Amino acid sequence: MGTLSSKAWYKRDARVVMMGLDFSGKSTILSKLKSNEPVKTSPTVGFNVASLETPGHLSLSLWDVGGQDKLRASWKDYLEDTDALIFVLDSADKTRLPEAMAELEKVLNNINMIGVPVLVLANKQELPGSLSLSELQKMLNLEQFGDRSWELRGCSAHNGKGIREALLALAELLKSQDKNSCECV
Repeated sequence: MGTLSSKAWYKRDARVVMMGLDFSGKSTILSKLKSNEPVKTSPTVGFNVASLETPGHLSLSLWDVGGQDKLRASWKDYLEDTDALIFVLDSADKTRLPEAMAELEKVLNNINMIGVPVLVLANKQELPGSLSLSELQKMLNLEQFGDRSWELRGCSAHNGKGIREALLALAELLKSQDKNSCECV
């Protein structure tokens, strides 16, 4: 167990962990995915978990892990047996972007994350002055993590734009991971 081949597509539920700094919009994204209704959220202490189904009929257990500074030390505890990571960035908060990038790098360097596909969601795209996807791609340098499939997508948890498309992108990342893991068997 614990090899890439154990992360098979036939798995009944893919385990997806969603991380990011506090106030990046993780819980709002989760509530949009669950009900497409706006929900007033407060900072997550610990985690929220929800079962979802992608448009391709893939069942997901989506773990929304709190992003407050004092909670990030426990992030490593959520990474074992992870099939995919969603990392949420506040694309309008340029001052915290270096902190977010450092945390993303820590997560991706965790032994449990080897080969795990990553969907980076640039949230709050509707806000004036938010960084574009091309600006973020240059700053994030995700190419340095060439041992995995990854995708950068823009979205707005506030108005829902890009959320469903992000779920489709996640399903594709999981499918590509399955193809890669089958080649290793």
